[in-house]
Amino acid sequence: MQAQPEHAGQRADRFLADAIGSLSRSRVKSLMETGWATRDGQPLTEPAEPVRPGSHYRLKVPPPIPAKPIAQDIPLEILFEDRHLIVINKPAGLVVHPAPGNADGTLVNALLAHAGEELEGIGGEARPGIVHRLDKDTSGVMVVAKTERAHHALSEAFATRDLSREYLALCWGLPSPAEGDIEGAIGRHPTDRKRMTVVTKGGKHALTHYWTERAFGTGAALLRLKLATGRTHQIRVHLSHIGHPLVGDPVYLRRIPSAASALSKTTKDTLLSFPRQALHAATLGFRHPVSGEALAFSAKLPEDLQMLLDGIQA
Repeated sequence: MQAQPEHAGQRADRFLADAIGSLSRSRVKSLMETGWATRDGQPLTEPAEPVRPGSHYRLKVPPPIPAKPIAQDIPLEILFEDRHLIVINKPAGLVVHPAPGNADGTLVNALLAHAGEELEGIGGEARPGIVHRLDKDTSGVMVVAKTERAHHALSEAFATRDLSREYLALCWGLPSPAEGDIEGAIGRHPTDRKRMTVVTKGGKHALTHYWTERAFGTGAALLRLKLATGRTHQIRVHLSHIGHPLVGDPVYLRRIPSAASALSKTTKDTLLSFPRQALHAATLGFRHPVSGEALAFSAKLPEDLQMLLDGIQA
């Protein structure tokens, strides 16, 4: 819709709500803040921005999420399972929970099919208890609760960091020092609401420990990382912040890194064409929420990431 002179100075969210008619201003505001609005083709994420006469505004409304996810028979690699919990090796490409754009075909849908009759109920609803998430294109170890008791205990363990998690990541360049900490509060990017960034004001404290497992000259490095906090996109944001973004990251790798010049053309082209972020949740350790037994699980690198590393070595 195109703004007219009489709309000048109105809040953008009010203008869009009035023009659409079927959405409340609060709903429009929420959609804007999560990246569904544009002005003249550019992202519009500030609901209070004054309307500009002559500009074209567009608001895309995502499809609603089904109230109750359906059970779907999706293969899972199960590392451990009992009546209280299940540990899986999540493949890259599998979304954890239904959301706009991914209404089904998720880990939750798969778990409903696999263990639906065993789910005692979380919050009164027969569903798996998601206590942590991995991004769609991140692979590796995840634990999911099957009972309310396990859900409460595991949620507390993740909240208090009473567990151990390590990731493997292939980044551009060679971090210096080879082992260290990355510390910086993480919050929403001021202009791109779909991205997170290190911020100087606001945000949530975040700390990442890293070790260099293998260096490929100065062009790339395989890192082992351990999270002291658990913020959205934490590893991806922190590595990008120090100038060593993940290979293949579609959100935080904004241009060809200067470190690419240290690699052969073949290797550089191979890394640049890798279709997802090169990040894998390698290990997860925690105490069983009922027995108290110490449990530890690991998942080897997925085939695509292992082949990528082998190709760099060749």
